[in-house]
Amino acid sequence: MKASTSRRIGTKRQFALFRLAVRADVVRLYGRYSLGLLVWSFLFVRTFRPVFTMRLCQAASGLPTPLRGMLMLPFRVLHYWAQQWAGITLGWDTQVGPGFLILHGWGVVTGRGITIGSNVTVFHGVTIGQKHTISVSGRVKSYPTIEDEVWIGPHAVIAGGVVVGRGSRIAPGTIVTGDVEPYSIVGGNPMRVIRTNTLPDVLNPAKLSV
Repeated sequence: MKASTSRRIGTKRQFALFRLAVRADVVRLYGRYSLGLLVWSFLFVRTFRPVFTMRLCQAASGLPTPLRGMLMLPFRVLHYWAQQWAGITLGWDTQVGPGFLILHGWGVVTGRGITIGSNVTVFHGVTIGQKHTISVSGRVKSYPTIEDEVWIGPHAVIAGGVVVGRGSRIAPGTIVTGDVEPYSIVGGNPMRVIRTNTLPDVLNPAKLSV
């Protein structure tokens, strides 16, 4: 396969993934997608804008070198201002699946290295970030993984190498200190299991197909 053909395939795939993610993000807000809703959300929905600009940066980062060089700087500047206007820290290189919904949003902080699945819901004041463990051998960083269809309530803290299982719910103010089993509800500080075998709480779940 010629290099030029390979680059075209790569560009088409980047665009397809970007389109899938953005469509899913809009569906989470309204239960449906249209170009008009996308434009409206970018202009007037404070919590949507940084998610969209994050996806722009990620799409541009996977493009061939000439395009990447032209687009990354303006997209990252746009993303910086989108975060400032929203009162959110959402790194442009944070790995976030399609259908990401931030409700209210003030004070949301995510860190580099974390992984967030699809159809995840995050409320205001949530912190998801790395943890530093100090030992005689040095400083070790670890990062959380948030699986699909997780609901994270206001002011919850999730840090370090924990896995929050699919379809689980994190109650407001919870300090997540260990892995969370799928389809369970946890709460408190320190965290405790409140209920198991629960249904996911996903407002307007997005179907994830290209």
